[in-house]
Amino acid sequence: MSQTKDQHIIIGTAGHVDHGKTELIRALTGVDTDRLKEEKSRGISIDLGFAPFRLPGGEIAGVVDVPGHERFISNMLAGIGGIDLVLLVVDVMEGVMPQTHEHLQILQLLEIPRGIIVLNKCDLAEEDWIDIVEEEVREEVAGTFLDEAPVCRVSAVTKDGIPALVESIRAQIKNIVPKDSDGPLRLPVDRHFTISGSGTVVTGTLLSGTINVGDNVEVLPPGEKARVREIQVHGKKVDQGFAGQRVALNLAGLDRALIQRGSVVGTVGIFEQTSRVDVRLTLLPDAPRPLRFRDPVHFHLGTARVVGVVALLDRDVLAPGESALVQIHLDRPLVAHRQDRFIIRSYSPMTTIGGGLIIDPDPVKHRRFREEVMATLKELDSGEVSFLLQKISDQGCVRLKELEVISGMGQERIEKHLKTLEQEEKIALLGDQWVSLETLRAWRFLLVENATRFHQSNPLLPGIPHATLKQVLPKAVSQKAFDRLLANAVEKDLLIQELDVIRLPNFAVKPTEREARDIEHIESAYREAGSLAKNKREMLQQLGMKQDQAEPCLGYLFATGRLVKLNEESFLHRESICRAIRILVEHFAAAETLTLAEFRDKFGSARKQTQAVLEHFDSLKYTMRRGDERIAWKLPKMDEENDKK
Repeated sequence: MSQTKDQHIIIGTAGHVDHGKTELIRALTGVDTDRLKEEKSRGISIDLGFAPFRLPGGEIAGVVDVPGHERFISNMLAGIGGIDLVLLVVDVMEGVMPQTHEHLQILQLLEIPRGIIVLNKCDLAEEDWIDIVEEEVREEVAGTFLDEAPVCRVSAVTKDGIPALVESIRAQIKNIVPKDSDGPLRLPVDRHFTISGSGTVVTGTLLSGTINVGDNVEVLPPGEKARVREIQVHGKKVDQGFAGQRVALNLAGLDRALIQRGSVVGTVGIFEQTSRVDVRLTLLPDAPRPLRFRDPVHFHLGTARVVGVVALLDRDVLAPGESALVQIHLDRPLVAHRQDRFIIRSYSPMTTIGGGLIIDPDPVKHRRFREEVMATLKELDSGEVSFLLQKISDQGCVRLKELEVISGMGQERIEKHLKTLEQEEKIALLGDQWVSLETLRAWRFLLVENATRFHQSNPLLPGIPHATLKQVLPKAVSQKAFDRLLANAVEKDLLIQELDVIRLPNFAVKPTEREARDIEHIESAYREAGSLAKNKREMLQQLGMKQDQAEPCLGYLFATGRLVKLNEESFLHRESICRAIRILVEHFAAAETLTLAEFRDKFGSARKQTQAVLEHFDSLKYTMRRGDERIAWKLPKMDEENDKK
């Protein structure tokens, strides 16, 4: 079954136990979401329930029914996070009750965008009484996102008021911002089970991205890859699932025992597990006590629940009603994203005490009472653009794919922010990596500084080798980024590049009189020795020169091409190398293979030197070794070789 990429909506319920949430869903959809035997026998919802809801215009919304009993708040939290519209259900015979209040706090902390207040069981009460209850509910929601929400009076049993509720739902969803179907795939798992003959099945609300049958996905935890064998939306097989839909995935190649509620099915390579998060945490005004440094809490994120230890960074106590930037250390890894909202509940007894927003899903461990730490966290907290700029600055250089992982944003949104930062001249693209302008300037200075030092230490060399200069930058800098940075320095006339050598614009090799004599002395010795030149130690002994005196001169001779370095101990004059190349070309004009002995006899050199010459030719790809013989590969043309030498 094919689908369209239109807007998809998830509707959720909230409210006290036995206020008729499940019955209301049955009245709207015709589906009984209580599926467990215990739910049937006890008459209350224990776990999450799901149903498709067809609106008058033909749109199908997903409905999540959450349990209302205080013992099952963790199950409620696992289902409420991905909803677009909530129905806060209140029994008019009881009015506002403890879980009405706690559910409202949770909805407020999670910043659920829209809601409708549903006064249920109106068939059992007089109109005047319903007016009193409505006023009570209005007082309860004052100052929250439901402050001006519509109120619908219904009876789930008689169906009175249900058509008006449907119209109110239809009006509300017109203004809901659709989820990002172009972003990375992200599906928090709220149920997982095995179907005989099919294998592992997971369900959840698709928060972002698009999924296709046959896609490879990653499930974290445990961090295993799987293939999507089948997709169902509202019990029907489909080829694709889109952000905003309730989906069931049949995953091939994954053991159900490895999955847990709270696992995330995502695009391969995008998501990472984290054991700590930086957050802005708000403690509820009616929290029973202050939160202290290293207090344990139950941390709810998406469908996951773990135990977290709160590290207050700029204080020792967080009082009820206060907000602070803190780090939370988790007892087991989970998948977190910047801008995810979370809930915390006291460790014992368990009650909702606060929540907030993740500002960095993968931070370093912070030290307390550090101004620079708090300044960085405040910058990260100030918005998406600031977050990207801070992360680029912190990491030195970052690829677009890495920013997707760090931020949790889709590529299109990141690119829009990067373009803004680039136009503001705060960042720059070096090849395939983004850097801050401060980093670019610092690295450019580093190149110039190291080129200067190289000239000072090696005045007889024309410049610093390209590969050597790259090593002064962090290892994370790619070759493309380095080449672009170097080109930038060249464009600004800070450096000059000639082939693989980089120098300062005002630098020129100027040997002293003594160095010029030594250079001529060494070159003459190698020219006269020809193919019989000894190793470096013996040649210097013959010349009566010490190594520290000769090394700069040898470097000059190598750089100018007058001597050719075969290896660390064997050098030949360029005239000897040209002669060796002629011998090589002439040999292969008459033969298909060449042995070391044949070349030694023709070149007239010792075996060790002959071997060094042939290995040099192998490195230049003039020849290719096969066993004890060599064959011609990319032989040079003699005229070109003589010009080069």
